[in-house]
Amino acid sequence: MTFPSQDAIIQLTREGLAACGIDFDSLLTEQSAQSMPLPSPITGQILGHIAVDTPESAAEAVAKSQQAFRQWKDVPAPVRGKVVQRWGRLLEEHKDELAKLVTVEAGKTPSEAAGEVQEMIDICELAVGQSRQMYGKTMPSERPGHRLMETWHPLGVVGIITAFNFPVAPYAWNTALAIACGDTVIWKPSEASTLSALGANALLAQAAKEEGAPENLNLLLVGDRSVGEVLAEDERVALLSATGSVPMGRAVGPKVQQRFGRLLLELGGNNAAIVAPSADMDLSLRGAVFAAAGTAGQRCTTLRRLIVHADIVDELVGKIVDAYGTLSIGAPTENGVLVGPLIGKKAFDDMQSALEAAKAQGGEVLCGGGRVLADDAPDAYYVEPAVVKMPGQTEIVEAETFAPILYVMEYTDLDDAIELNNAVPQGLSSAIFTQDQAEAERFLAGSDTGIANVNIGTSGAEIGGAFGGTKETGGGRESGADSWQAYMRQATNTVNYSGELPLAQGVKFL
Repeated sequence: MTFPSQDAIIQLTREGLAACGIDFDSLLTEQSAQSMPLPSPITGQILGHIAVDTPESAAEAVAKSQQAFRQWKDVPAPVRGKVVQRWGRLLEEHKDELAKLVTVEAGKTPSEAAGEVQEMIDICELAVGQSRQMYGKTMPSERPGHRLMETWHPLGVVGIITAFNFPVAPYAWNTALAIACGDTVIWKPSEASTLSALGANALLAQAAKEEGAPENLNLLLVGDRSVGEVLAEDERVALLSATGSVPMGRAVGPKVQQRFGRLLLELGGNNAAIVAPSADMDLSLRGAVFAAAGTAGQRCTTLRRLIVHADIVDELVGKIVDAYGTLSIGAPTENGVLVGPLIGKKAFDDMQSALEAAKAQGGEVLCGGGRVLADDAPDAYYVEPAVVKMPGQTEIVEAETFAPILYVMEYTDLDDAIELNNAVPQGLSSAIFTQDQAEAERFLAGSDTGIANVNIGTSGAEIGGAFGGTKETGGGRESGADSWQAYMRQATNTVNYSGELPLAQGVKFL
């Protein structure tokens, strides 16, 4: 395996940022208490350091965003949509360059990185359409000469916190709709994905300027947890959309709820797929391998539990183990690589701890789990995706480990399999592989996840459908035809044109 040099990765970074109008070298500063490292999981090395925001500067950004909102909310929605439309076109023009930044920071293969930028483009297209379709309702009034209706209005400042594994797409899911709805946005990206955030934000700022939008329509905060806490605690932030771990959600959720702010949380996923005896074996194999090993197991929709009928479990698991042996692992900048690095040492340590716990709870590691390429990249963490046969859904299986571990369990009764699917705290994505229509319908009716698929894996989603989950996943919904409503406030209006003043429910007063 050939690994890129530090200079080669920095050159990729320069190219990606330059396409977005940013000079990489001008961003860099000396290492200090007021700076933050710019890591790349490809080699594990630091590309440089960048100055960070403080809680004080974050609060100033909220004030600027609130001022911009006062102007933006009065702009007609179809006109607001033109900013989103222009952003989408800029993303198309610079798709490859922005994808380079995603590869550098998240370790995604070029195909996966380009796919993430394509999600940004897709949501822009959806949001432009929504800018002319923010429909309210008109309802019959029980009082003569009255009109009863519902209307939607811009909400305010929207704070967005995102995670490293999808460094730009969730930002666009929220931002494209929020801007079309008349809101302003402040983005606090993961500390591990600052560069791609700078690029995506700069392209939006360019679109906003070209279309004559107010200054400070979109702002970016660089920093650690303390900066994100400002967005959670500041009453001027009307909606906080946060993507990350369940502990992160537990930390920010009460802060927002205490001030009666709105929340949109996209948290953990511990996703399962059921494979029935009637399933197409080849389809199930390909669906499971990509969903479990793609992005080195670092998707919220990664397949982590495979529940296979006892009649076919040995055959299917044998094929999965064989397929894992063919996966190319290495630097995502190299041609043909399918599995890139873990984000860092903590992810590797968590994976090893989970494998040890699985073995202590009766599991058998059938393949993978070890570190590879340590001599080539001693500061990076590449691992072989693991398959672990479990006697049942033990404690470690019920916990989400953000690494490529696939736990395999068997079943004999479909109702029991669906119960296993539901018997975890998380509720993001699930799937069944079957050629039996009745089994498919029973699964769709019984699965308690926000996303439930038939004959396709748990990962990969289109922006036309609502994305989000239940239980500890948070309950939020991003993308999809109705998701714009999260970024607006709803009002019920009664118009009396009768010249009389009848009261509802037949109440008599004067």
